[in-house]
Amino acid sequence: MTHVSDTDTGTTGDSIAAARHLVPGADTGELVRPAVKTPRKRSARQSLALRALLPATIFGLWWLLTGTGVIAGTALATPPATWNGFVYLLFHQDLLGDIGISAARAGTGLLIGGGLGLILGIVVGLFALGEEILDSSLQMFRTLPYPAFIFLFIIWFGIGENAKVLLIALATLTPMYLNASNGVRNVDRRVVEAARTFGLRGWRLVRQVIIPVALPSILNGLRFAAGISVVALVFAETIAASLGIGALVYQASNLQQVPTLVVCIIIYALLGLTADILVRTIERFSMPWRRHMAVR
Repeated sequence: MTHVSDTDTGTTGDSIAAARHLVPGADTGELVRPAVKTPRKRSARQSLALRALLPATIFGLWWLLTGTGVIAGTALATPPATWNGFVYLLFHQDLLGDIGISAARAGTGLLIGGGLGLILGIVVGLFALGEEILDSSLQMFRTLPYPAFIFLFIIWFGIGENAKVLLIALATLTPMYLNASNGVRNVDRRVVEAARTFGLRGWRLVRQVIIPVALPSILNGLRFAAGISVVALVFAETIAASLGIGALVYQASNLQQVPTLVVCIIIYALLGLTADILVRTIERFSMPWRRHMAVR
């Protein structure tokens, strides 16, 4: 039997009294509403200002360094010269048409490569036989640099649009495959078994349970693939492109038109940003519950 001394009893009593003193309503036995600290949400203007802070800082440094001559104009055009180059391309050349052609190339390549990567990822994630047959080859294929295929694609498909689109498709296949297979493979088995008890089998089980649960990984793969499609577009348009942003880059590099080169680089960046925003919009509407799950 454990012996409790008077000193220990007195100490415990003092602690309880102190706790009652600190907790409102403890003496009367009333329930106290817990103080829940809710995070203060920033307004839309504040969020937009924070998002624009880093680009505005980079733009200011660009203007300062080129305007003061720290960076020579032959190396990097000033913002006013870049704007003049943009206006010239817009009104004296078919800039919007070239942007549309480049965007169509990137989008078509993403559709082909991303679609094939999604199918292969689902097959590998669902079936052990599919993983044994496909995964090792695709993992090996993932390590190959797609720019190395440029000259091979020229031999196979010529210098037309097919070579450009298929090179982009090649680059976007593996990011989509990796994320889709990982998402399907990590679906909780208990969720699948519960769905089977309700009679879901085969394609209905995949469509109604497995793909929705794996959707965050699939959309994450689409986001990666969309960004890589723009990177691959830069390489693809080196294949004798007579139209598109790549043609403008080739022409400007031959004539050493630095403002035009800067304009083209900015357009490539905006294409990548647009692709990312589109995927995030799809994510917002297809998974509205994720807005309330973030811990921040």
